[in-house]
Amino acid sequence: MTSPAILIQKKRDGQELSAQEIQEFIEGISKGQVADYQASAFLMATYFKGMTATETVALTQSMLDSGERYDLSAIPGIKVDKHSTGGVGDKVSLILAPLAAACGVKVPMMAGRGLGHSGGTIDKLEAIPGYRVNLSRSEFASVLADVGCAIIGQSETIAPADRKLYALRDVTATVECNPLICGSILSKKAAEGTEALVFDVKVGRGAFMKTTAQARKLARDLISVGKKMGIRCKAVLSQMDQPLGCTVGNSLEVIESIALLRNEKPFRDLETSSIDLRELTLHLCAHMLELGKVVKRFSDGRKLAQEKLADGSAFQVFRRMVMAHGGDIEAIDHPERLPLSTQKIQLKSRKKGFITSIDSEALGHLLIELKGGRKKTGDKIDFGTGFILQKKVGAQVKLGENLGWLYAPESATAADLVQFEERFHSLLQISSQRKPLAKLILDPSVH
Repeated sequence: MTSPAILIQKKRDGQELSAQEIQEFIEGISKGQVADYQASAFLMATYFKGMTATETVALTQSMLDSGERYDLSAIPGIKVDKHSTGGVGDKVSLILAPLAAACGVKVPMMAGRGLGHSGGTIDKLEAIPGYRVNLSRSEFASVLADVGCAIIGQSETIAPADRKLYALRDVTATVECNPLICGSILSKKAAEGTEALVFDVKVGRGAFMKTTAQARKLARDLISVGKKMGIRCKAVLSQMDQPLGCTVGNSLEVIESIALLRNEKPFRDLETSSIDLRELTLHLCAHMLELGKVVKRFSDGRKLAQEKLADGSAFQVFRRMVMAHGGDIEAIDHPERLPLSTQKIQLKSRKKGFITSIDSEALGHLLIELKGGRKKTGDKIDFGTGFILQKKVGAQVKLGENLGWLYAPESATAADLVQFEERFHSLLQISSQRKPLAKLILDPSVH
């Protein structure tokens, strides 16, 4: 085995690594032969120097080969999944997986925890008391066959090298790197038994990709590597200049997702709606149904998805999935029972005008300060903290009008609450002129 220090040096100097060198390094990580500080140095060198297409495929294959693969061939139907590159308030998977399953595709979803300033699907699901994200391989297959969808976390046997690198990327500022993103996502998707995959590539202030050009490059990289891994792929570019939906925070996002599945408002006195969340979910579902050959055309997929959302079929699948995962079904039927902090602050506008921007990335970091995310690996998440957004970009506000609510940790002091409120107002811009809303779907699809 080539010394890890030599491989780090080669990558630091911009040299191309061979498939064997990458395979040996990844194998060393999975076996504990490469120290965390060496893996972190490799991540930083890759972040700055990048990888060729050949290296990226080798990295993905090595991550896949570091663990076991699920064989879902005994379950009828094409297995279709979706992956988001991460955003603030992005709870699409909670709605999309049961919706697509209600429409007739099998959705094996291995989701992640929060990464950087973006929330994680697994963290949100763990806000549901009793929900087990760590199912055995046989349990996962059983739930998928019976319910039509299953959402689990990455097991210790699936791409173990990625488990280590994923956690290190989160705390070493190496998240925004295409080869590392491709390797992490596609090794897990190939391992879970996915045959077709729709990517939701986020772009904007609250995304890891800040420009459309960066997002489109990532979409093409993901599709290219995915095809070489034997997965049929499509990608959609969606804007993340403001949070998706009207909530940010684990329990709050579950509540909003349940309300959308039930065709209800998430909170009785809420003025804003989940229209952007609904629109993106339907759009992604239509692509999944097309890839899964449930429908021949995108328009037919969208129509079917609308029907299954409207008639309550998707919500019933969600209930069955939660129950199959051991979750408290009473918390689904009565979402007010989900953990929520009693430290609630009403956020009032300090000027009149139009909301022209909400700094989503800063809001994501503020959620971490509220303990709704992790500063370091191993941090315990407070599911009950977060934000309800009464007003979003484009809304007109009056002086003193309610902008929303902030749920702070139970342990927060009076001084903490003042600081949190100041931080929230600092990430909001209110101007005298209304700003045109950016399109939600930036690219219909990338092939």
